[in-house]
Amino acid sequence: MKIISSIEELRDQMRGQLRTSFVPTMGNLHEGHLSLMRLARKHGDPVVASIFVNRLQFGPNEDFDKYPRTFQADVEKLEKEGVYVLFAPTERDLYPEPQEFRVRPPDDLGNTLEGEFRPGFFTGVTTVVLKLFSCVQPRVAVFGKKDYQQLMIVRNMSKQFALPTEIIAAETFRAADGLALSSRNAYLSPEERIEAPVLYQTLNEVADEVRSGHLDIWELERKAMAKLADRLWKPDYISIRRRSDLQPPSAGDIANKEPLVVLAAAKLGVTRLIDNLEI
Repeated sequence: MKIISSIEELRDQMRGQLRTSFVPTMGNLHEGHLSLMRLARKHGDPVVASIFVNRLQFGPNEDFDKYPRTFQADVEKLEKEGVYVLFAPTERDLYPEPQEFRVRPPDDLGNTLEGEFRPGFFTGVTTVVLKLFSCVQPRVAVFGKKDYQQLMIVRNMSKQFALPTEIIAAETFRAADGLALSSRNAYLSPEERIEAPVLYQTLNEVADEVRSGHLDIWELERKAMAKLADRLWKPDYISIRRRSDLQPPSAGDIANKEPLVVLAAAKLGVTRLIDNLEI
């Protein structure tokens, strides 16, 4: 595996490659990330991964400096997966001058759910993803469904800018008890790790209610939030949305079996967990 930090060297290395699959990451890789590499290989060759902790998507009170960085262990994992190139730019490599041009998602998609609680987050995500796509020039790129809103925003951005990159969605990789794998799970105490699967259990309960014909989604959301709060979680949202545009469904949408997704974000101790479940 070649480890490359400069954009110029990456472009020289990838010149002439027409079937590149790309998996962007922020490192601290776990089995969920590695499953993305395997899916990428099914859709193209060679596979390029990136590791870059993107300052633009962190708010002023978020964990940029504390975000776990495990570069050598990540390299070993990627080598075992047969990744062809690891693009690991420094901030100076990727942002040699202040990144004053930004890509901002539309408000109805970028300022709801995660965007409401993390202002500017998706602008940071779309800006770095567009820049990474420009550097790697992949035919396909793989993103996990755990970050459901991010997946939709990147997919819409790619479509609206007519990028020659197909966005592939990967199913959420879960531990045996249902907890979605995340780099931030490392922040959980042993007791919190035992409690953490309750978030996914709650999503399943909401989904079951919807499938059974419950039309009052506000009541379902309120009860689910209250359940978590009673267990000493601090929920930001549990929200039932249309998969197509992440807008709240009408009673008619539910009655007509419109494809839905229930999304959640909640703090357990100091750790903020997100998850979702398609209905």
